[in-house]
Amino acid sequence: MHRALTAGLVLLLGLRTAAAATVLVTVSEVRNDHGQVLVAVCTRAEFLQPHCPWRGRVPARPGSVVVRIEGVPPGTYAAQAFHDEDGNGVLDRNFLGIPEEAMGFSNDAPMRMGPPRFDAAAFAVGQADVSVGFRLRY
Repeated sequence: MHRALTAGLVLLLGLRTAAAATVLVTVSEVRNDHGQVLVAVCTRAEFLQPHCPWRGRVPARPGSVVVRIEGVPPGTYAAQAFHDEDGNGVLDRNFLGIPEEAMGFSNDAPMRMGPPRFDAAAFAVGQADVSVGFRLRY
């Protein structure tokens, strides 16, 4: 009985893990090697918030960087990134609230007088790994 229960739990946990995908995010037009590039993969409810549960970071380098985010369950998400040039882990803003560090969103969603809508940046994640790419805007 104990072995059957253990085998059942392992199978259940294995299926749960198999359902999660890796999202590979290529962020281009990084202008220098100062600080880090931070990426978050967010649901509609978490979009534009500071605490999306799926996050990654890599050292900045001129050109493009790839951030690997593992364990993303199937669903619809948007990716947001910023170049944290000063390394403080926060998107710096001026006194008007306008970002002072480069930002970008999946699908190269446009930023017109503010951040894009979730639908403009949305992409689907299934059980297979997904690659998305977009550029930073300084």
